[in-house]
Amino acid sequence: MLPPDHRQRPSAQWALTACSGSKRRRRLTACVSTVAPDPGTMGLPPWASMDEDLLRLIAWRVLAGDLLDYVRFRAVCPHWRSSTMCPRGSGVVDPRFHPRRWMMLPEGHGLYPAHGKLRGYIRFFNLDSGKFVRVKLPIFKDHCVLDSVDGILVMCRDKDTTIRLFHPFTGDVADLPPLATLARHVNPDLPGGSHPVHKFHYLGGVCASFSVSVTGVITAMLALHRMSCVAFATSSDRQWNLSTWTLDYRPPLSFQGKLYMVRMNFTSGQNTDIFQVDPPQEERVSSGSSLPSPKLIATIPADKLTHPIYLAECQSQILVVGYTDGSYSRMAVYRLSDLLLEKFVAVRSIGDKALFINERSIYVSANKGLPTVVGGTIVHPRQKNGSLTQYHISSDTWSRPMDGCIRTGPVFGPCCLIYYIYTCCRREYWNKGQLYNRSKACKWRVKGKWRRGA
Repeated sequence: MLPPDHRQRPSAQWALTACSGSKRRRRLTACVSTVAPDPGTMGLPPWASMDEDLLRLIAWRVLAGDLLDYVRFRAVCPHWRSSTMCPRGSGVVDPRFHPRRWMMLPEGHGLYPAHGKLRGYIRFFNLDSGKFVRVKLPIFKDHCVLDSVDGILVMCRDKDTTIRLFHPFTGDVADLPPLATLARHVNPDLPGGSHPVHKFHYLGGVCASFSVSVTGVITAMLALHRMSCVAFATSSDRQWNLSTWTLDYRPPLSFQGKLYMVRMNFTSGQNTDIFQVDPPQEERVSSGSSLPSPKLIATIPADKLTHPIYLAECQSQILVVGYTDGSYSRMAVYRLSDLLLEKFVAVRSIGDKALFINERSIYVSANKGLPTVVGGTIVHPRQKNGSLTQYHISSDTWSRPMDGCIRTGPVFGPCCLIYYIYTCCRREYWNKGQLYNRSKACKWRVKGKWRRGA
């Protein structure tokens, strides 16, 4: 144990700092030391007693960047925590607290969510920073995930098919009607459509979208591409309703509570139409309610883009991506906002972002956290051989981001992060924790009879 006089002696570093100060600094310190501190703030650093209004202003700006940064901000001290709004309890109904850029990571190697080796933990990664977090989520024991909207997981409960919106970081849940209430709408003339179990195949594979009213009522839409229609309901309803119209569409895009779709054309040389589907305006959808018909918002001339054409969100904008002709040698990107004005000017740069496109399209930032991601590229399997390639928008050139062919497989050796990110574009593989490979059967390893079609 050190003697008392030694414990009280300042260290050499602090002594050197004190000796190197100017006379003016010593005079200022002396003046400040004569001011008696307030008894309520005695011993507290200045940042721990910051003005509450200023704290809230800083907190909202931090939240605009990332939810977990906001959580860390509130954890600095009790004063900061009590002066700012807690996300728990409002994680679903308040869009400010949505974990927008966080995506559930498919583990691969047969490690489906709730696998025993994972011990109840699920990993998420940030599409901008590349950071990973691990969260213990026992909900996956009796739920499966269908989709992710702004980081909110759209889940289906096994025992009664109730659709639930789940915030993975706050634990908040909002319930919607059971998916089974749509079973009566499945056309019995479809293969398996009359079978009480097989008909659920047509209710799986959804693209979800939802919005929240000022009164906290959630309105959700599920694009059922296997039936070419859209289901809709609110958090106040007991059953889902089905649109009275049908539309053959490419994989839709969920954006700001709406659905955007590209109508499929099976004849070469035809123009391509883009539609917008708005949610119903009523806060309670009755059995006789109908969904507004798709609204034609843009038409792409056949000499600009040819099928397949994809919609992708990138930095709060909708981009339209496709091939320039049937040779599939060049790709082009257009802003939907330009197409609405009939301006057909291709985008030549998307900055440090990379677009991963398939049935679900996502954009990822190229940085130190994601070193294998190349900015200004489109990552997509080639139409001819299925190998994963990346198209450089500014130079109109192709390169290979990884080895192996993900469409015919297998992919040998350690898998790079590109493979995991691309798997997130295929919901039927992503939700099972299985890396995308068309040569392998994509099926649930557990509770398959409860999760048919998902």
